[in-house]
Parts: sequence; structure tokens; C-alpha cells
Amino acid sequence: MTIKSDFSGLKKLSKNLEDLGNKKSVTLNELMNDSFVSSHSKYKNFDELLSSSPFTVETVEDFKAIPDDEWDSYISQNTDYGSWREMQVKAFECYAKEQIEKDL
Repeated sequence: MTIKSDFSGLKKLSKNLEDLGNKKSVTLNELMNDSFVSSHSKYKNFDELLSSSPFTVETVEDFKAIPDDEWDSYISQNTDYGSWREMQVKAFECYAKEQIEKDL
């Protein structure tokens, strides 16, 4: 009896894991992609979520200046998550899963 094995999927999975492990950073745009935001809020994308907030954000510094407790409250009221940290963690889990399963 001959068993024919196709290791191409395993090789691709290994490559995807290696690529993810070598990635030094993930941008907010990669994490809060349209699919993720629209699946977990009433907004189409992160820009819409942000522009609908009571905060004026035109720069990265503006975003960083938002008081954490106020941003957490906004996220809690407008997404499936109780806090910004919780949303970021879930977004990273989804991002990592997509990267690992890419092209499989």
C-alpha cells in the first residue's frame, strides 16, 4: 500500500507562521480593517467609527490625546467590545488567524 502525501499545505502553513513571527509591527489600519470593524460595529470602517466619535482626530497625536476612559466608553457603546484594549486584542487574533491561513 502506497500513501501519497501532499505537504504543500503544511509547507505553506509553516511559511505563514514564519512570516508572522518575523513581522516586527502591525499597523492600526491592518488590525482595524474594514471587515473587522464592520463585523463588530455599525460602521463600515475605522475612519467612520472615529469620525462618528465626539473626538476631533486629524493626527496620530490627536488620537493618542483622547483620554483612555472616554475612548473605552465610546468603544463600549459603539462596538461589540467593552474596551479599546479588548477590541485591539480581538483584532490581532483575527489578523493573526488570517495571516496564518493565507493561501491555504
